Formats: sequence, C-alpha cells, structure tokens
Amino acid sequence: MRTRTESEMFELIRRFVELDDRIRVAIVNGSRANPNVQRDIFQDYDIACFVTEVKPYLLESNVVPYFGETIIVEQPNFGPWPPDDADGSYHNYNMQFLDGNRIDLTFYSMEKLDEHSSDSLSKVLIDKDELCSHIPLANESSYFIQEPTEAKYIGCCNAFFFAISSHIPKSIWRKQLPLVKSYLEGWLRVPVQLMLSWEIGNKTGFDKSLGAGGKYLEEYLEPNKWDKYLSTYVGSDYDDIWDSIFVFYDLFVESAVYIANEYNFSFPKDNAQSVFSFLKHVRQLPNDADTIYK
Repeated sequence: MRTRTESEMFELIRRFVELDDRIRVAIVNGSRANPNVQRDIFQDYDIACFVTEVKPYLLESNVVPYFGETIIVEQPNFGPWPPDDADGSYHNYNMQFLDGNRIDLTFYSMEKLDEHSSDSLSKVLIDKDELCSHIPLANESSYFIQEPTEAKYIGCCNAFFFAISSHIPKSIWRKQLPLVKSYLEGWLRVPVQLMLSWEIGNKTGFDKSLGAGGKYLEEYLEPNKWDKYLSTYVGSDYDDIWDSIFVFYDLFVESAVYIANEYNFSFPKDNAQSVFSFLKHVRQLPNDADTIYK
C-alpha cells in the first residue's frame, strides 16, 4: 500500500471543502501550518472547517468515507470523556487511515471563526467569503513561553510542594503504583516543566515554544540538566521512584530559586526545607508503621 503524499492529501481536503457549500472557511492548524517544524512522515493534517450548520456533520457517513479507508475513527464528543466545551457548536473526527496518514477534522459553527482563527498557527486553506484577510502568516507566537508573574510563580511553587509532599509519598508508601504514576505525570511534572520553561525563557528569550507536553525541552535545556530530567522517567521499582522524587525536587528548587532571584520573587524556602525533611522521613518509614511520627 502506498502512502498518499502531502499534495495529494491537501488536494483531497480542498476538493471536499469546495464541493460542500455549507463549508465557508477551511483552516490548517498545527504542525503543517508551522514553518519552523521539521517535516516528518507522521505529521497529522489538522483541519478546521467553519460551517453554516454543524448538525449534518454528526453523521459519520457524511464525512469519513470520502477520505479513504480507515484503521480507526474517533469522535471525542461521543466518547466516554467528552470535552468540557462539547456544547454542540462543533464536532470533530480523528481519522487514522490505512495508508498511514491521519486527519483531525473539526467542523465549527461560523460563530466560532474569530475565536479559533486567533491561533497563530492558522493557515487559510479556503476562504469562500473573504472573511480571513486579517489572519497573519502562520507563526508560533500563540505558543511561546510566557514570562512569569509573581502570582503564577507562587501558585506553581504551591502546586509542586503540595503534590510532592502530600499525594505522592503516601501513595508510594501504600505501594499504589498506578496512582503514583498518575500523580508523577499529572501533578508533579507539570509544575516542573513550567518552572523550567520560565528559566529557559529568561535565559534565551520568550520567543520559542516547548511544544505539546514539553517535547522540545531537550533542545533548550543544558545537557547536564536534561540528563537529570531524563532520570525522572523510571519504571515500577519503588526505590527508583523515590530516587526520581528527589531529582524532581532538586530540579524544581534549583530552577525556582533562579527565577526568584531574576524577578525579585520570594522563594518559599521554609516550605521547601519542610517538604524535603518530610520526604526523607517517609522514605525510611517501615511498611508496617502504625504512625508517621512517634
């Protein structure tokens, strides 16, 4: 089976839009609109269509067969975890095709055009009514690292120190591995990445994006810091997990102190020291302990 080329895929998408009078605007978002992204074979086609009525596109047979044979199609609005903004103003299809291509195709009501075209990674594919002349050339500015405010800095520190001292150590002691893993990625890594992003922005300029999930972090971190960050990704061994917790701590505190000094913020030193002592104590608690402190 041959994989359809980029030009073939865009021609297919254009033809779909041109043949349907209900679609008035089609915009390319994501990596294929980004002039700075290195092209590769797995780039998706993120397409936003703005339509006079969303309801006809709720029927899969009106959309999917046109684009080819699929491996799987996801309609998040119909799934077990619908998005919070699933209010009927849009519907989307995430389509993985047998030839390896993928299209994420969303149909928005026309009222959403201004809201969604404000994304700087927007490239107009078709504009039947000349509504998008105001959209600038696609760029990454909507995704640049933003400078910290004092309120955001304090909030980031609180989120990190609470997660690492409350949710996580007790789950490790209880040996609740799935919960521990979810906390590490959902509660701990997020504030660490945010603090590191502020440090990167301060050192190199707030004119770059770390990408979804921090996927470009390696490009901007110093090699020794990247090596430390890598060591936070561990398996199921609880000693390794404990080691990673202290690496998370060191990375965060080092970066947080740097940002505090650069912006004249107040680093919560007392909290940091109390958290560190508590982590050391919980790590050495026996499995059959009947109290945290005697």
